[in-house]
Amino acid sequence: MSSEPVRRTIPYSQVAQIREGREILRASAVALETVAHGLGEDFSGAVALLSQCRGRVVVAGVGKAGRIGRKLVATFSSTGTRAQFLHPVEAVHGDIGCVEDRDVALVLSNSGESDEVSEMLPLLAQRGIPIVAITADRNSTLGRAAEIVVAIGMHHEAGGEGLAPTTSTTVLLAVGDALALVTSRVRGFSREDFARCHPAGSLGRRLAGVADVMRTADELRIAREEVSVREVFATVARPGRRTGAVLVVDSRGALVGIFTDSDLARLLEQRQDDRLDRSISNVMTVDPLRLAADDSLERAVEVLSQHKVSELPVVDDQDRPVGLIDITDVIGLLPGEMNGLAAG
Repeated sequence: MSSEPVRRTIPYSQVAQIREGREILRASAVALETVAHGLGEDFSGAVALLSQCRGRVVVAGVGKAGRIGRKLVATFSSTGTRAQFLHPVEAVHGDIGCVEDRDVALVLSNSGESDEVSEMLPLLAQRGIPIVAITADRNSTLGRAAEIVVAIGMHHEAGGEGLAPTTSTTVLLAVGDALALVTSRVRGFSREDFARCHPAGSLGRRLAGVADVMRTADELRIAREEVSVREVFATVARPGRRTGAVLVVDSRGALVGIFTDSDLARLLEQRQDDRLDRSISNVMTVDPLRLAADDSLERAVEVLSQHKVSELPVVDDQDRPVGLIDITDVIGLLPGEMNGLAAG
């Protein structure tokens, strides 16, 4: 038998795992609060330089900082600031040629002493490219080469033996995002601009215009207010997607009411069949909620959710119906409880 002592593994319980996970998150939160408290004029100076950039923000970093840099390029680009990633190693092998004199460099390095970053710095200086540095020490090689330093300080890396970049990378990312978003605000980047940059997915749909998704033309059921309910349902049936509402208009074509399938079902359930032969104006909802064609889909979702309605007429500047938003058209954008109503 072997004479080596038997090593016993101490069970790593779920309780211990959760405890350590919480400690890691708390360490990051403490670091972020420390950095937030210490932000000063250097941050606003960096924002000024980035917002006045007439070219691109060229983001550079190596290792974990490089991966964060690529993410920041996406943040800048999607919030109105043209940006490009430059890998320091590739920069010294010819890619520095992509940098123009109108650009600003945003260089990330926790230590500020990465060899690859240090080799790239003279190439930026030769081209007169101003550098914004996010680094722990303003007296590091990177800090001394930068026009503006957003110093984040040294932070103990959370978890394990404190070796893997964790807290420091969280801080780098957060400060970079803060620079991108404040720069975007200074540039006057609007919600409409954001929508144009994000046409796809649920976010894109939420920021799209009502006119992009509303039901129009032959899909609408429109009736004059003096027509009876029975006549309306006999004459305004429409093919295609079911529209669960009749838009009621006056002699000028302006919207004066709405009559839904639920209203019809209520009359039948209450055995008020005689009212079917009266004018629809007697049973419609008068002066219903409505949207303008240039309203956002987000606004439509807000109104549907707050007022618990299923249909919203869309009108032009003369209050004439031009479309309809049905709850089923925006079901994926609604809060959970409203999704349940739509499904029902």
